Amino acid sequence: MSALAKIPATIVTGFLGAGKTTLIRHILETARGRRLALIINEFGDVGVDGDILRACGVENCPEENIVELANGCLCCTVADDFAPAIEALLAHPNRPEHIIIETSGLALPKPLVKAFEWPTIRPHLTVDGVIAVVDGPAVAAGRFADDLDAIAKERAETLAIDHDNPLEEVFEDQLLCADLIVLNKTDLLSAEDEAQVTEQIRATAPRAIKLLRASEGRLDPAILLGLGAAAEDDLVNRPSHHDTEEGHDHDDFESFVVEIAAARDPAELIERLARVAEAHDVLRMKGFVEIAGKPMRLLVQGVGARFRHQFDRPWRADETRASRLVVIGEKGLDRAGVTAMLTS
Repeated sequence: MSALAKIPATIVTGFLGAGKTTLIRHILETARGRRLALIINEFGDVGVDGDILRACGVENCPEENIVELANGCLCCTVADDFAPAIEALLAHPNRPEHIIIETSGLALPKPLVKAFEWPTIRPHLTVDGVIAVVDGPAVAAGRFADDLDAIAKERAETLAIDHDNPLEEVFEDQLLCADLIVLNKTDLLSAEDEAQVTEQIRATAPRAIKLLRASEGRLDPAILLGLGAAAEDDLVNRPSHHDTEEGHDHDDFESFVVEIAAARDPAELIERLARVAEAHDVLRMKGFVEIAGKPMRLLVQGVGARFRHQFDRPWRADETRASRLVVIGEKGLDRAGVTAMLTS
């Protein structure tokens, strides 16, 4: 690549827990020979995703090429966070050949694509493509679609009901901006559910967008990188629910961190977390937990009441073995109730 060539950037979007970090980790581990950089956006004060990706230890993406922005909404803070991060990466002696940007699950991708029109960014970068990762089982369970029959019934009973669904809007905006959709976790879907989810995605997407099936985000990097979409020049074909707004906020969602005691047994811990998520309608829960007597830390990631856990690495001698969980939910989430159940 010449010094004057634009560096391609891939934006990986997707709802909370869809598998964005897993997909990116797979890219890092299999895209040999290509110098990569990552910009990771978290929603919450514990940098779980960044820590997972730094733990890869992949030579083609050294730790200094991993930038973590823990503000919760990269699309809202382009000037304060995104532009300086890009400038820092471009100043490296060995500039990256491809930049991968992971948005938070609540971020809208279109404002981020528009940032590539900025005079300080446009000469240097192009949006190679926007990849939307979809959590197949979550969509099959109806987490992003209103009950149309119930809405019709309520509308017949009252004229003063607003049925806006912020979760559905975020999900749809991510699909509307995509160049490639990854239907993830297909190993957890029946053939009937997969067909239903695929139909729902096709009905939402405004144009012919390639849809790929995946499990654990395992797809060839040659398919994911090199789309050549130049999305910043194609904004008119990427409609959004927020096109008529000057800005947007995330007041529909909130997050907080709960510190818990070391657990004795991973299985018992996961059962407790699932009960908490179900009782309080928690959208997402993730973090690292100490298991008493174990030298390795436990990585916990949950979507709704569905959790996964694994020991990801040994605790370092210079770090505190704290057990901290990021809890994300819709506005009005009962923080006291969630905290009480987690710490009891």
